[in-house]
Amino acid sequence: MTKTPVLNGDFAFATEVPSLEEYMRLRGVAGLTAFSEEAAAIGLKGTVFAAVIRHRDVAIGMGRIIGDGGCFFQITDIAVDPAHQGKGLGKAIMAHLMAYVNEALPATAYVSLIADVPANRLYEQYGFRETAPRSIGMSYIVRR
Repeated sequence: MTKTPVLNGDFAFATEVPSLEEYMRLRGVAGLTAFSEEAAAIGLKGTVFAAVIRHRDVAIGMGRIIGDGGCFFQITDIAVDPAHQGKGLGKAIMAHLMAYVNEALPATAYVSLIADVPANRLYEQYGFRETAPRSIGMSYIVRR
């Protein structure tokens, strides 16, 4: 199975789903779209694989893979606390997720992600390519 990376110093890498509290806090400090706690709790249950980096027992980075278990998967929630950015932690998270993708997912699985600029450069290092003009990512957000 996927080997958990070893990080230097006070950083600890865990192959686990972040807690609801960790998830909400990291999304907030990293500037990702906010979700309700109810939606996040449901969403976390759909995790196929995840990683969390902690610094002195505080979650400071995370990433998840979600999907249908066979055909379609999405890398999501790549987030590093701004106080710890620039230390290669985002790369460590992606490397761990991609090791799982390449070892455990079916050979024909389609893995996608939505990249914010300039993070797209990170994902290109792992073989991700823009899909345009053949296909264009689209989204819809439920608003009530």
